[in-house]
Amino acid sequence: MIYDPIIKVRDLCVGFGDTQVLKGLSLDVQRGEILGFVGGSGAGKSVLMRTIIGLFPKQGGTIEVFGVNMDRAGERERRTVERRWGVLFQHGALFSSLTVRQNVQFLMREHLDITDKLMNEIAIAKLEMVGLRASDAEKFPSELSGGMTKRVALARALSLDPEIVFLDEPTSGLDPISAAEFDALIHTLQQTLGLTVFMVTHDPQSLHTVCDRIAALSDGVVVAEGDLGTMMLSEHPWVQSYFRGKRAAGGYKPLEMESVGA
Repeated sequence: MIYDPIIKVRDLCVGFGDTQVLKGLSLDVQRGEILGFVGGSGAGKSVLMRTIIGLFPKQGGTIEVFGVNMDRAGERERRTVERRWGVLFQHGALFSSLTVRQNVQFLMREHLDITDKLMNEIAIAKLEMVGLRASDAEKFPSELSGGMTKRVALARALSLDPEIVFLDEPTSGLDPISAAEFDALIHTLQQTLGLTVFMVTHDPQSLHTVCDRIAALSDGVVVAEGDLGTMMLSEHPWVQSYFRGKRAAGGYKPLEMESVGA
């Protein structure tokens, strides 16, 4: 893969009250890769993602996306950049009072000047893209299974045809079969659409199945990064424990993508 960082984070510091979560973290995300971002519970994995997309303020450091320094960007430039990414939050974050179709259309209504007819057609196309049926469009979130909720949230994340997709624990709460199917879906969409995927995960199987590269967070900084083989050789104690412990990522057998339905 040609080195072409689409996201650059340098010396990032983020804290809440007296608690410092990120302590000078630096990380690049390369164009066209699926990066798996791992770390212990409460280590700050989701904090990094939410800081990159502007939901959490930072105390220091720089963030560049598509070559744009997000601190220096004006309102119009920032909104242009934000339209080029999509986000799937950990529990889906669907609006309970809106139907599936309306949830998928939410960003379209904010950013696009198109007819309701075209918006409906796009919403159905996005739902079918993630493996749902047109008949699911009028359901409410309370009528969806966990796997369906994740797929609707993914359809919404893809609604503006983004170049980057941020996934926060996309397989959390899913049974092993549903999680494997969702991993396969992410891989297929990344290959088909040429996406760059930043995936916060704690799921070792996802690292085997879909991730091109892995970055590990410990003590507020990235302590190891590379492919799975590189991570297995790391001497950092947390990375050793995660990848070589009794329930280690290295103990999982990779799934064959072709054998898992999307």
